[in-house]
Amino acid sequence: MSARRLRIAFGPLAVLAAVGVVACGEQGISVSEKDPEQIQRGAVIFNERCAGCHTLSYAGTEGSAIKPNDKEYKDGPNFDQRKEDKESVLFAIENGGFSSGPMPQDIVVGQDAQDVAAFLAEYSGRKAPKTVTP
Repeated sequence: MSARRLRIAFGPLAVLAAVGVVACGEQGISVSEKDPEQIQRGAVIFNERCAGCHTLSYAGTEGSAIKPNDKEYKDGPNFDQRKEDKESVLFAIENGGFSSGPMPQDIVVGQDAQDVAAFLAEYSGRKAPKTVTP
């Protein structure tokens, strides 16, 4: 089977798997199943690409310092506490943040960047409710 046919055959399965991860809460991602696919994909991408430096409970990430004395150079904003709009997120992605920090430019591009920006615009600035697991 050619590579193109494999992509066509398994492409929808990859999207379903990503949505399944979002829906069932694995990796700590806890967005609504009713959210558009773009926001669900943005949560998965944020979890995969941004978790080392940013905190956002809806994405299951804890990359920011909680205490000022624990802050490291790589620590980015805590998005549980900081609200962002889509345009600001896209600016930060394209330009490596807003300061001279270590965020690489274009850590995500194209539709992935749009999805992350939509997700952050929707979920930043608030903390996910705690869930109890038996």
